[in-house]
Amino acid sequence: MCIGISKQGYHQWLERRIKAQSEQKQLLLIIHQLRQQHPTMGCRDMYYKLQPTSMGRDAFESFCREEKLMVARVKNWRRTTDSSGVIRFDNLTEKLQLSSINQLWQSDITYFDLNNKFYYLTFIIDAHSRRIVGHHCSRSLSTQTTTLPALKMAINLRSEDNLTGLIFHSDGGGQYYDKDFLRLTAQHQIKNSMCEYAWENGKAERINGVIKNNYLIHRDIKHFEQLSKEVDRSVLLYNSDKPHSALKRKAPIMFENEYHCFTKKTKEANGCPKAPLHFQ
Repeated sequence: MCIGISKQGYHQWLERRIKAQSEQKQLLLIIHQLRQQHPTMGCRDMYYKLQPTSMGRDAFESFCREEKLMVARVKNWRRTTDSSGVIRFDNLTEKLQLSSINQLWQSDITYFDLNNKFYYLTFIIDAHSRRIVGHHCSRSLSTQTTTLPALKMAINLRSEDNLTGLIFHSDGGGQYYDKDFLRLTAQHQIKNSMCEYAWENGKAERINGVIKNNYLIHRDIKHFEQLSKEVDRSVLLYNSDKPHSALKRKAPIMFENEYHCFTKKTKEANGCPKAPLHFQ
């Protein structure tokens, strides 16, 4: 014990601090998205729109001031180095040639504005088949309500596949290096990868826009529970019905079915259609 604080108490305090900092990192990315759409929106208005659970109004404004977000032009909105327990993984996607499913998954978190309140959508996409393999709709930015349930869904979907060596690529949001999230990727021998710039996570970024702009904004959504159901519905429609130019106008699930037929020699003899194995 030192200065009246037990070792256990200190570690509990440190764990809470690191968790709060990881949530703030993802909140920073969401603020940046909001500022791109509303360049002159003040920090107080952003607070009431985002309603973050990790901090109150005054703390939020102090946070924005520290991150130089009190002005319309946002600069250095994401720090590339941080000595406060933040982890940044190498970008493992550079020069990667896609040749199979479960080779590269990409993920991102975005927001959805409903009744002047923000909810959060997490998507995981298989970069080869363009299939959304995991997703979740949440009220908060905690790891337990964003990346963790989305990853569990993806792993469950691919339960019959060997995920060893799969690359999981994301931005630098705290939910992607939270200890519970990393414990799950390590359990399945999944490699973590992170980008420095948004364009290095392009497929995941595009999925955000597709689901929100091609599906959700056309629905008459009244409340969170309805939003969650519409996200499920939109993902199903995207995966099963939406033709994709990169897949030769096939929907992702159709492409994957043909891919599996092609890769299993025992089924090729039964007349399964062949699918190309590589796309740029």
